This record gives sequence, structure tokens and C-alpha cells, in this order.
Amino acid sequence: MPSLVPRDHLPNAISLNTIMFQTASVVGPSLGGVLIAASGVGWVYVANAISFGFVIVALLMMRDVPPRSPSEAGSRDDVSLHAALEGLRFVFRSPLIRSTMLLDFFATFFSSATALLPIFAQDILRVGAGGYGWLYAAPAVGAVATSAAMVPLTDRIERRGRTLLWAVAGYGLATVVFGASRSFWLTFACLAMTGATDTVSMIIRNIVRQLETPDRLRGRMTGVNMVFFIGGPQLGELEAGTVANWLGAPFSVISGGVGCILATAWVASSTPALRRYRKEIAQSHKAGRQEGREAGIQ
Repeated sequence: MPSLVPRDHLPNAISLNTIMFQTASVVGPSLGGVLIAASGVGWVYVANAISFGFVIVALLMMRDVPPRSPSEAGSRDDVSLHAALEGLRFVFRSPLIRSTMLLDFFATFFSSATALLPIFAQDILRVGAGGYGWLYAAPAVGAVATSAAMVPLTDRIERRGRTLLWAVAGYGLATVVFGASRSFWLTFACLAMTGATDTVSMIIRNIVRQLETPDRLRGRMTGVNMVFFIGGPQLGELEAGTVANWLGAPFSVISGGVGCILATAWVASSTPALRRYRKEIAQSHKAGRQEGREAGIQ
């Protein structure tokens, strides 16, 4: 994405991309359910294959992609141990990049509350399958609404680092209230709030990573980030289920939310660069890299 849009428009582009992602996560399963009911499971796979065809066609139709600078053209982009280690070194030596990935991991590890939603719907709230469907959709509802609101607001956020920290802390707090709630609508609101705060966090995390990573290392950084992005929720569901089995589902959710808040406080206290990260800092870093590229070309 940073190679396809001007850097000044990157925050809004990331917001729009998040809207598409969140909308697809709501519309896709809904259409899949309708198609299963109407035609059977097999046609869902056919539709999925056709959808990949549209992606391939869109990629083939892309034109005027900016060429790589000479300094980047000579870099090795092959899949190798050297490339993986280079990405790891960059991530863990960059406080901003490292802290955003840790926040992503801690939030999804401690606050994977959706894995326990069937227990809450059946045994605690007693709302049945219909209520469970609404609760399961609540995070996506909050995420889609917030994504739409973030399109005009993203570029106006000056203190991006603090906004990111407050968003992750709000995610943990909403999880705590969800675990303690015995009201269906309060639970629905808390789950919607987790989707909303996660969306704000996701957008700002992506902005920080894309703007603070050199073009040559962006693919490597993204590869390392996928470990955190995929590993956090999977390990979090295991942790939530284990604690729920020992101490009950409400305790598992509440303790996970508290853990998320404590982890956010630790990242904030140990990474002053993230607390101080502002829009103008990102612009100055961007200008410095642009001057460096132009000097290399000359």
C-alpha cells in the first residue's frame, strides 16, 4: 500500500482498507450461510474460488506502479534465513515497531473473549442461539462503524502513540466489563466496544509500521508481524479455555482484560518513544527518508 498511494494519503488508505476488511468479515459469512441454505456447502467453495479470480484480475489490471529506487533494486528479496533474521533484528531494534507488535500480541492473547461466547450465551446470559448470533456479530458491528468514522478522523489524530495506547487499554476495559456483565445489551455494547477499540488500534498500528519501516524491509517486517497477528489469538483462545476450565468463564474473561490493561501499561512505561509519537514526528521521519532516497538517486 505505501507504494501505491502518496504518503500523505496513507492513513486514509489504511482506514479504507480496514473498512473493506471488517465489512468482508461481516458480509462474507452471512452470504456463505445464505448460499449453504440455498444450494449446499459445495457451492460456497465455488464462490470462494471465483472471488480469488477477481483478485487476480485486479492485480493484472494494475498500472503505473512506482518503480523501485536503485538502492532497493539491488536488495535481495528471496526467502531465506538471512532475510528472516534481518527482519527480526529490525523489529526488535526499533522500539516503535516492537511496541506495536507487542500491544497487538498482548491484546489478542489476554482478551480472546469471543472463544467463550457460547458459554456466556447458553449458561450465563441464557439467550439461546439467536442471542449468540447477535453477540458474535457485535465486535464486527463496532468495527465497521468505527472504520467508517476513522476515514475522516485518522489524519486529524495528532498524538498517535497515546491514542494507540488508550485504544488497547479500552479494549481490555471493555473485556473486563463484558466478563462481569449479566445483561445481554450491556454485553453486546461491550463486545461492540472491543471491535471499535481494536479497529482504532489496528489503523494506528499499521500507520506506525508502514511509515517507520524502510521500503526495503517492509516485507520482512510484515512477515514478523504475522507471527504476532496469528499467534496471539490462537494462544489466547488456548489460555482463555484453560482458565475457564479451572476457574470459570467469567473469571477467565475478567482476568484476561486485566492482563491486557497491565500489559499496555508496561509497554507504555517501557517505550517512551511510543508515548511521544505524534503526527509531525512521522512526517519528519518520512521527509528524512525521502531526502535520503533522492540523494541516493542523484
